[in-house]
Amino acid sequence: MMRFIITCLVIALSVYVAYHGLEYDHGFIRLTKRSPGNRTGVKAPEKSPFDDNDNLISLYMEDSDQSSYSLHYDFYQDSCPTAERIITKGIRELYAAKPTVAPSLIRLLFHDCFIEGCDASVLLDADESLTSEKEASPNQSLKGFDVIESIKSELEKVCPGVVSCADVLVLAAREAVLMAGGPFYPLETGRRDSVVAFKEIAERELPSPQASISVILARFGTRGFNERETVSLFGAHSIGITHCTFFEDRLYNFSGTGKPDPELDTGFQQELKTKCPYSASAPSPGTGVGPSIPASDYGGVSSAGGNDGVVDLSYNNEGGEENFGTRYYRRLMQKKGLMYADQQLTGIEETEMWVRAYASDTQLFRRDFAMSMMKLSNYHVLTGPLGQVRTTCSKVLPKI
Repeated sequence: MMRFIITCLVIALSVYVAYHGLEYDHGFIRLTKRSPGNRTGVKAPEKSPFDDNDNLISLYMEDSDQSSYSLHYDFYQDSCPTAERIITKGIRELYAAKPTVAPSLIRLLFHDCFIEGCDASVLLDADESLTSEKEASPNQSLKGFDVIESIKSELEKVCPGVVSCADVLVLAAREAVLMAGGPFYPLETGRRDSVVAFKEIAERELPSPQASISVILARFGTRGFNERETVSLFGAHSIGITHCTFFEDRLYNFSGTGKPDPELDTGFQQELKTKCPYSASAPSPGTGVGPSIPASDYGGVSSAGGNDGVVDLSYNNEGGEENFGTRYYRRLMQKKGLMYADQQLTGIEETEMWVRAYASDTQLFRRDFAMSMMKLSNYHVLTGPLGQVRTTCSKVLPKI
C-alpha cells in the first residue's frame, strides 16, 4: 500500500514538473509556473498595461550586457574620466540659456539612430566622396549640430581622439530628456562613428507626420520595436514646436475632401485655425512632405508656399515638466493629436491600449520611455574595430 502511494506521488510530481518546469537558482531547484502559451511555442499574452514592474529597466540592462559586445558602462573611465561630466555640464548650461535645445537634440538622436543605427552618420557634411544625410528632405529642419560639435571640441581639448561623436550624441540627448522633465536612463558607451552616410535610406525610411499607422508600425517593427515601444517613443511629442504646414490639411482639406479631419476635436480645430489660417497648398496625408516622426522639434524649414505659423507642442508646458509625455497621450484621448500620425495611435487597439495606459499612469510611461530610449540608443551600433572616432563630428578622418 505504501509503495502504491509513493508511486502515485512520484507520478503526480512528474506531471507537475512537466507542466510547470524547474528553475535552478543559486544552488537550489525551485518549481516555477510556466505560461500556458510558452508550452506550445506561442507567444504568451502581454501583461496588462497597468501592471507594475519595477524591474523593467534592470531586466533590459541584463539583456543589453549580453548583446552589446564592447559597449559597457564607464567605457571612458580610464581614457577620458571626465567625458560624461563635460557633456552633462555643456547641455545643462545650454538648456538654461535656450530650452529649445532639448527637443532639437532628441530629434537629432532619432534621425541618427533610426537610419542604420547610432553611428553619428547624420552629423556628416557632404564632401567629394560623400552625400550628406543632412540633405535628405526629412533632415533639412534638423537642429543641434552646433551643440554636438561644441561639446566635441571641449572633449578634444581634454581627451583628443577618444570620445566618439556617436557617444556624445546619445549622452547629450539623454541629458536633454532629463532637462525637459523626462526620466533618466542608464547608457553604455563605446560606440564608434560611421565613415559613410545614408541619404537615400533617410529619404525613404524616416516616416512622415502624415504616415498611416501601418507604415509607422512597419518602419519601427523592422528595427525591432514593438507597438508598446513605438507608442512610448512618441511621448517626445510633448515638447518642442511644429509648423502649421505639417498638419493644416487636417484643418481645411483632409484627404482631398475640402473638410476638416472628422477625428480632430472641433474645439481644437477652431483653436488651431486661429494660429494657422487657410493656405491653398496644404499637403495630404501620405505625401511624405515634412520632417519625420517621432520627433519633438518640427522647427525650421516648412513646405514651399505652406503656412508658416508655429504651434507649441507642450501647450505652454501644460501640467508642468512632471507631465512630460503624459500630456501628449491625454490629448490624444481627447482627439487633440496635432499630426495625422499622432492621432493614428488611437486608431487600432494594439496601440490605443498603450495611449490609454500612458495617459493615466505617469510612472508606467516614464519606465517604458526610458527603456525604449535605451534600446534606441543601442540600436545597430559600431564597436571595436568597426568605424572610427572622429575628431570633428562633421568630417570623416582622412585615410592614413
